[in-house]
Amino acid sequence: MTTPAIEADGLVKTFGKQRAVDGVSLTVPTGAVYGVLGPNGAGKTTTVRMLATLLRPDGGSARVFGRDVVADATAVRSLVGVTGQYASVDEDLTATENLVVFSRLLGLSRRDSKAKAAELLEEFELTDAASRPLKLFSGGMRRRLDLAASLISAPPLLFLDEPTTGLDPRTRAQMWDTIRRLVAAGSTVLLTTQYLDEADQLCDRIAVIDHGRVIADDTADGLKSSVGTSALSLTLADRNQIDDARALVARQLGTDVSVSPASARLTAPMTDTSMTPDILIRLRDFGIDVSEITVTKPSLDEVFLTLTGKSADEDAA
Repeated sequence: MTTPAIEADGLVKTFGKQRAVDGVSLTVPTGAVYGVLGPNGAGKTTTVRMLATLLRPDGGSARVFGRDVVADATAVRSLVGVTGQYASVDEDLTATENLVVFSRLLGLSRRDSKAKAAELLEEFELTDAASRPLKLFSGGMRRRLDLAASLISAPPLLFLDEPTTGLDPRTRAQMWDTIRRLVAAGSTVLLTTQYLDEADQLCDRIAVIDHGRVIADDTADGLKSSVGTSALSLTLADRNQIDDARALVARQLGTDVSVSPASARLTAPMTDTSMTPDILIRLRDFGIDVSEITVTKPSLDEVFLTLTGKSADEDAA
């Protein structure tokens, strides 16, 4: 049986009288992208910092590839890379100089440091900017360099704490592609994000944290299913068949069907989307032609709103 990349059990962290993390438990499978969502101040970053050995837990325990984050902190640090919300690179140095400095700090020789810097600059499409001071970089270029720096030691586990915050859509998409390549090459990623579409696109599993606690943990589809049903919408080629179609769909789904006669459209709640092909076959058998069909699932924003009481857009504002 493969050892999980992360096992956390009842993690607690208190700052003064405030309990920022209040019993977080989660398991991250090896080779997965695991997303952590939650409102601002929910405890996401504090949880990441404890798992990465940057903060000592006040309670509970956590293991990274079987190593305790407190008792075996040095070993854990050799297994992880961390990219935070704000770039940790030096803006007065060039891209190459930054990566060489980080490489030297990690114990690489001068020659190996230069080779590693060149390799990572090429991987992250920054070779043309290698000799440019970082203060002249765009936000997206800085984030890519920061991620490159976290990969110098080729860690099997990456903590990415809101790595695309503030980036334009094109640069965000480039970062998504980079994360997918890293996972395809064998890395495990724990990703915190304020973008629900990002979690939906990238994450194999998602935990929702609020007030320092995990309040939901499932796949994106599982979370969506937990807050409501999908909706089936059919547009008929012949509006004269709308009554027959409504009766047939109602029998198949066992629910009421709403009708818009002017547009020849039927809409019904649907708990099991796998029934869609059967409905289309039954309609065809009765000579009813469908010109358009859509199945709409609940969104992650609906999940976020239901679980935390606020929308992600409202929270990010």
